[in-house]
Amino acid sequence: MAKYVSEARRWAAVQQRDAGADGEFWYSVRSTGVYCRPSCGARPALRKNVAFHDTREAAEQAGFRPCLRCKPDQPPLAERQAAIVARACRLIDEAGETPDLDSLAAAVGVSRFHFHRMFKAVTGITPKAYANAARARRVQSGLAAPGSVTDAMYAAGFNSSGRFYAQSPAVLGMTPSAFRAGGAGERIRFAIAECSLGPILVASTAQGICAILIDDDPDFLVKDLQDRFPKAELIGAEADYEQVVSRVVGMVEQPSLGLDLPLDVRGTAFQQRVWQVLRAIPSGRRVTYAELAELAGVPRGARAVASACAANAIAVAIPCHRVVRNDGSISGYRWGVDRKAALLNREAGNEQGG
Repeated sequence: MAKYVSEARRWAAVQQRDAGADGEFWYSVRSTGVYCRPSCGARPALRKNVAFHDTREAAEQAGFRPCLRCKPDQPPLAERQAAIVARACRLIDEAGETPDLDSLAAAVGVSRFHFHRMFKAVTGITPKAYANAARARRVQSGLAAPGSVTDAMYAAGFNSSGRFYAQSPAVLGMTPSAFRAGGAGERIRFAIAECSLGPILVASTAQGICAILIDDDPDFLVKDLQDRFPKAELIGAEADYEQVVSRVVGMVEQPSLGLDLPLDVRGTAFQQRVWQVLRAIPSGRRVTYAELAELAGVPRGARAVASACAANAIAVAIPCHRVVRNDGSISGYRWGVDRKAALLNREAGNEQGG
C-alpha cells in the first residue's frame, strides 16, 4: 500500500502500533534479533536498531527470528481469535447439552477468562447467549420436523420439560405448539396509515407493538407482516386500534415525543441488547456504528451492531436511523436512505427549535 512505502511512514506506523499496517510490511530489531508486525505491543525499539522488510520471508532471510509476542509468522491475531471462536461455536452447535465455559475454554486451549472476553469481542455476545441461540435454532428445527414436541425438546438438549416450556416463550416468542403451527392462534392487530414518510403499518400482539413498517407500497407492508407471522390471525380495521396508530404516527412526525407504548421486541439476545441501547439514544443525537458498538459493550463489533440495526422491524421507536457512518455521512437504512435523512433533519430541527 502506498501509504507505507516510505521509511518515515513505516516508522510512524510502528510508533503508533498501527494494526492497519500489519501485512503491509514487517520490521526487525537488530538489538534483539527478532522481527515483528507494526502493531506489536513489545517495548519500543530505538530507531537506529530498526530495519523494514516488505515480506516476513525477507526478514527471516536477513537472519531475524519471529517475535514471540506478536507472532508475525502466524495469521494476524484477529484471524487466530476468529478461528478459535469459530471452533468453539462448532462445539456448541454440535453438543447435545450445552458445554460449560470451562470445558469450552479447555477445548480451544485458552484460559476461561480470556476465552469469555475473546468470544464476546468477536461475536458481540457471550458464549452463554450464543449457546442459548444455538439451542433456540435446534428447538425451531426440531419443531419444524416430524415428531413430537418431546422429541424436539430432547434433541435441543433440554433434559427437563419444565425448563423447556418455561424458556419457550423467550426462545420462540410463543408456545412450542403455537410455533409448530406457524404462529396459529396468535392474534395480531394491524392498521395502515399515511405519514410524512409514506404509508406506515403498525402491528401489535397482546404484549405490545411488534412491527412498525414503512414503504411506498401498502400492499408490500401487508405482505411483509404476513411473511413474519404466516399462520397468525391478522386483524385489521379495528376502530379502537386506530388510536395506537395515531400515536405511532405522532411519534414519527415528532420523534422527540417518544412512544409511551409497550413493545413486543423479538430477536436474538445480542439484537435485543443493541436495540435497548438504541432506545436510550435521545432524539437529536447521532452515534456512529463504532460508538454504538462501544455502548453495547462490544468495542470491535461495529459490523455486528450494523446487522442488528438492519434486523430491526420497529422503525423509529427503535431508532436505528440515529446511527451514521464514522465520517458522519448517512449510510443504508432498511426503509430508505431518504427517510433516514428526513428523520435526522427533523430531529435536528426539533432540537434547534427547542
